[in-house]
Amino acid sequence: MRGTVTGIGVLTLLLMASGCGTTHQQSAGTNDREYMPPTSIYNILDSTALVYSSPAAGSAVNDHPLRWLGFLAHPIGHAFDYGINRSIYRVGASSPYLHGYTAEDSMLDAQRQ
Repeated sequence: MRGTVTGIGVLTLLLMASGCGTTHQQSAGTNDREYMPPTSIYNILDSTALVYSSPAAGSAVNDHPLRWLGFLAHPIGHAFDYGINRSIYRVGASSPYLHGYTAEDSMLDAQRQ
């Protein structure tokens, strides 16, 4: 059993370390290629840029499949934040000395939207 757990741990570390095997950076000798402009050229400070351009044109061809899971889980996260997390902050703010509620906690709670 211990050997199996060790083997799984080693395989996991090898898998995680192999993700950093390439950097996709250009070396000094390969600058003789032609310039390829990015797919979407717009200024992020321009508030009308996404109105007049297509955001889908600048997105990846094959989007990450877990992104859809994030879309589905987003309302669950908001319900957790409003139902549980914010109520815990309110209990802590009611008696700060007893619960260890600090000025930093108060600042973070005040920044919520």
